[in-house]
Amino acid sequence: MGRTYIVEESVGQYLSNISLQGKAFVSGLLIGQCSSQKDYVILATRTPPKEEQNENLKHPKAKLDNLDEEWATEHANQVSRMLPGGLLVLGVFIITTLELANDFQNALRRLIFAMEKSMNRKRLWNFTEEEISERVILHVCSSTKKISCRTYDVHDPKSSARPADWKYQSGLSTSWLSLDCTIHIDIHIPLSSTSVSYTLEKNTKNGLTRWAKQIENGVYLINGQVKDEDCDLLEGQKKSFRGNTQVTSHSFDVRVLTQLLLNSDHRSTATVQICSGSVNLKGSVKCRAYIHSNKPKVKDAMQAVKRDILNTVADRCEILFEDLLLNEIPGKKDSEKEFYILPHRVFVPIPGSTVKLCDYKFGDESAEEIRDHFIEMLDHMVQIEDLEIAEEVNTACMSSMNNEASLEHKDDKQLEQPIKTTVMLKIRQNIGVIAAFAVAVLAAGISFHYFSD
Repeated sequence: MGRTYIVEESVGQYLSNISLQGKAFVSGLLIGQCSSQKDYVILATRTPPKEEQNENLKHPKAKLDNLDEEWATEHANQVSRMLPGGLLVLGVFIITTLELANDFQNALRRLIFAMEKSMNRKRLWNFTEEEISERVILHVCSSTKKISCRTYDVHDPKSSARPADWKYQSGLSTSWLSLDCTIHIDIHIPLSSTSVSYTLEKNTKNGLTRWAKQIENGVYLINGQVKDEDCDLLEGQKKSFRGNTQVTSHSFDVRVLTQLLLNSDHRSTATVQICSGSVNLKGSVKCRAYIHSNKPKVKDAMQAVKRDILNTVADRCEILFEDLLLNEIPGKKDSEKEFYILPHRVFVPIPGSTVKLCDYKFGDESAEEIRDHFIEMLDHMVQIEDLEIAEEVNTACMSSMNNEASLEHKDDKQLEQPIKTTVMLKIRQNIGVIAAFAVAVLAAGISFHYFSD
């Protein structure tokens, strides 16, 4: 028995409205959530064509084997950044006028494996053995409207196709639950002398990997309570007359407690390193995850929150480094750099759903640019007034390797004054050794400390 995919009706309408316009095929991504019993698909988005493909629309002889794996994989990477906790790229769709030949089915199989490998490489977390690792390929024949749905286990390189059921349902995600969390981070990443040859991006990624273990091992409070992982998330909610769970609120407040000090049972040996610099990430990060309302488990909800925390911090750093690479000023490569700002998080709703997708906005980017990026990546209309900027007021502190000690003794109130610069990064060349010290304030507000009674 194969997997069952419960699909939002609007996805079917979206697929039926796609016109080939003389092209041999149109492909795109399927977005949703996995569960142990079934998978949910709440959105489909076609992969935008390359510029040269736009110019060749008048040539209908394009072959099915012209599927650009690298381009489609990059689209999957971009879209995966826009997914809050709990949502994944579940697979791909392909629309053609003909039945798929075996060689093209093999190309699609290679594509979903390449996508999964590329997205996994950027993550700070790993899938568990219990999680569903099947990804779907949906083929729609535009002439006959026939649908073919197959899955592959992307954790098994020798996996063969398995048939799957594709069922539409109206209002699939209208009652999904959101879990909101604001977490304060203070990550110190030393740059050892042995890692000077590494890029700043690689050093930062290594440091974030160590921090990720703290997040994985943290204690999570849901509406102020610690709940058993195997409990139903909706346990204790009011019930209707028919006995079905009546959700009184679609939103849960989540707080994170991470271990600060090791107790006597967990002794460790201090490691001394000669460092050429360090990277600091400080600030309050807005996180959000979504989970289906069909008897969701606490452990699944907490897993979604944890992964959103890790994803949003890693994605912001990656976006910043990409921006630095694209906008590097010639002649300043080895000289003193400016301070830079990590992007803020922006949410946008999916029509007819409680779920919101996200993107990231630098301070000098306009709302129109963010809207256009949503439309380009997701192929759905977005209104500027629907944009929710999750992080607006910012605090920042500036330091370097030489004045780090003085920074620690500054008046806290002085450091909490809102200023325009929210994330700062500085690279110095110091007697032949690159000394990098970055202070990054990721998000809004003043740090909080939560103490339980």
